[in-house]
Amino acid sequence: MKAATNRIAFQGEPGAYSHEACRAARPTMEALPCRTFEDAVEAVRAGQADLAMLPVENSTYGRVADIHHLLPESGLHIIEECFVRVQISLLGVPGAKLSDVREAMSHTMLLGQCRGFLSEHDIHAVVGPDTAGSAMLVAQAGDRHVAALASSLAGEIYGLESLASGIEDRQNNTTRFLIMSPEEKLERRRNRAGEDAMMTSFVFRVRNIPAALYKAMGGFATNGVNMTKLESYMVDGVFTATQFYADVQGHPDDPALARALDELRYFTSSLKILGVYPADPLRADQAR
Repeated sequence: MKAATNRIAFQGEPGAYSHEACRAARPTMEALPCRTFEDAVEAVRAGQADLAMLPVENSTYGRVADIHHLLPESGLHIIEECFVRVQISLLGVPGAKLSDVREAMSHTMLLGQCRGFLSEHDIHAVVGPDTAGSAMLVAQAGDRHVAALASSLAGEIYGLESLASGIEDRQNNTTRFLIMSPEEKLERRRNRAGEDAMMTSFVFRVRNIPAALYKAMGGFATNGVNMTKLESYMVDGVFTATQFYADVQGHPDDPALARALDELRYFTSSLKILGVYPADPLRADQAR
């Protein structure tokens, strides 16, 4: 077994929302910034970090591109989910005013979460490397006409001032993160609220028979298992090779979920469990 580093890897510069997620979920661990999602995964595989924090979807913008392709091949396992409320700030150089700003730089995903504010103030969206990286570039440039869309933490780190805060289009704007580990944790665990609600995530490919997907999903309906997510995406660069990603409520040892998974196996050519983990307490709020 590798020696513990007490580090959790994330993609982005210090001050990124993934950095905030690391602080929220693992406050005693050192957050390790990485250039790409692949680099964050590799940091864990190489023993430079114990865990990786990966964003998978945002309640306003949708799923994070490429993450679903990365998860099955990462060699890591989901051990926890973390919901982080995304509060967006417009960050400018010291002395700048909101009326000075003509351009706002950020990651594409964040730009899509505050279109209303940018349109209202006639601010042009500029795609940057990521949220915190954009804040760093704005601080380095020192131009009062250019601001960054990022977290308040990024503003603190790079010496920028908040010209407006809470500017996201939807006030329930939330990003879901997954904590990845090289070790599986299949035992039942309680979440941070002391609840024992569990989630199971997996990927599968259906057999080449008529109505295979319909039949594969039937076991979850007949056994009363709630499937909270089902997404498809191409693999191997061809239209006929489709893989499905799914999240369901429950633990594989639960009789109902065990029966549903048994039925699923009959209609699939491959099935891989990505993780069994406690449901974040904020999941219930997102369902309302």
